[in-house]
Amino acid sequence: MATRTRGAERREEPLSRERIVEAAIALLDSAGEGGLTFRVLAERLATGPGAIYWHIAGKEELLNAATDAVIAETVAGGTTDTTPREAIRALALGVFDAIEAHPWVGTQLSRAPGQSPMLRVFEHIGRQVQALGVPRQAQFTAASAFLNYILGVGGQNAADARAHQARRPGTSRTDFLDAAAAAWSELDPDEYAFLRSVADQLRVHDDRAEFLAGIDLILTGITAGH
Repeated sequence: MATRTRGAERREEPLSRERIVEAAIALLDSAGEGGLTFRVLAERLATGPGAIYWHIAGKEELLNAATDAVIAETVAGGTTDTTPREAIRALALGVFDAIEAHPWVGTQLSRAPGQSPMLRVFEHIGRQVQALGVPRQAQFTAASAFLNYILGVGGQNAADARAHQARRPGTSRTDFLDAAAAAWSELDPDEYAFLRSVADQLRVHDDRAEFLAGIDLILTGITAGH
């Protein structure tokens, strides 16, 4: 009876592009890009690979659609009641958190700069740069500085977390930072004087707070320069 009930539920909810993308996001989160295949996805959706191909042409299109769905949700919040500075900080933090929650998103954004997920982020940043009063000839440079910082820091943070879990499964971020700080403090004092001096800060720093501090530095530089 249970099997027939599940089958009835599936028939009541026809396969759609939205369902496929939702399932792909869940699979990417749990297994990474290497674990996303149409065969595994078809098993999760209780259908055949051919039915998925009816809606999605291939893996590249599916990855782009999954990334776009995550980013569209991130930038969906309105900015009507916020200042351009607040809007940029909120968007930056939203993308940072999205990459942290879905590490594969950072890779996909960097891999496909001309596709809609990246364009969504660049467009929203660009509008706020314009609202800041940045002269037209400097707007592309200013928006690019924000975009590159967001993707660079967000992607690196996600990559570090994945690498740490791969090397030392089950250990905490605190353990990772303690080990890294201890290693920095033991570096050659002549060759790495700066790293030794900030080793204690590495141990206690907060990734999100440091990320936003960097955004504020860029904002301050842009507004002071224009």
